[in-house]
Amino acid sequence: MQYFSTKKLILPEGYFINSSQVPTAKDLNRLLLNCGCESFPMKKLSLAMKNSNFFFTIQNESNNKLYGFVRVTSDKGLNANLWNLSAEQGNNQNLFYSVLLKVTLEKINREMPGCSISVQAPISSFNSLEESGFILDPNGIRVMSYKL
Repeated sequence: MQYFSTKKLILPEGYFINSSQVPTAKDLNRLLLNCGCESFPMKKLSLAMKNSNFFFTIQNESNNKLYGFVRVTSDKGLNANLWNLSAEQGNNQNLFYSVLLKVTLEKINREMPGCSISVQAPISSFNSLEESGFILDPNGIRVMSYKL
């Protein structure tokens, strides 16, 4: 099923989506810990970034701080996997998740149509995932884990 969002999502003033500047492993680990995810060894996280098909970040132009992140791996045929979906805690957390999901799903539909999509994400993202059309907990499956 392809994803076609009709919802208009606008980041607060001063925030922007970036897909060219790779975040440092230190900044990404800080963000992951902030939203309840586990952190990873710096070398393994850097290697995971290098082996990803693409990523998106949300940053603030005044301090260039990382406020949101998602990376994608795919065989470009059947499967696309969203990893490390994360967003800074606070008033904008759900918006950041929703924006990341929207731009990611749109890119997957353009570049990898027909791929089945799975997500590794924290509990804090569940509302945004459901709003984006993901079905949570199908048939009682709760966790899939992949150790970096």
